[in-house]
Amino acid sequence: MESSRRTVNGAVEPCPIAPVVDVVYSKWTPQVLWCLLRHGRLRFTALRRQLPQVSAKVLAQRLRQLERDGFVTRTHYEEVPPRVEYEATELAVSLGPVLAALGEWSRRHAAEVEAARAGYTGPLVS
Repeated sequence: MESSRRTVNGAVEPCPIAPVVDVVYSKWTPQVLWCLLRHGRLRFTALRRQLPQVSAKVLAQRLRQLERDGFVTRTHYEEVPPRVEYEATELAVSLGPVLAALGEWSRRHAAEVEAARAGYTGPLVS
């Protein structure tokens, strides 16, 4: 049977979602996006209160990455003390249904994943 997969330079075509998955699903990024989509515009400290497990350094890195990639806008107000607010862009809003679908899938299948992990006896790759 002949494979119907297209190839690029003789290799199987790369997964079309891989570049976005690397950006959107890096550590803490889904949680940051979820908070901004759920709560709207937030200051850094308010966002940090929503995600207490994330260090300030990592949160700042994720916000910069999301701003660079077009998922978050950063608004700096020339006040004393300075005020900075973060908000999800339309691009991030368009990702909202995808995050919601993944959340629903996770709720439905989390027990199955945990059962599979508990029953696994093979080696783990570090």
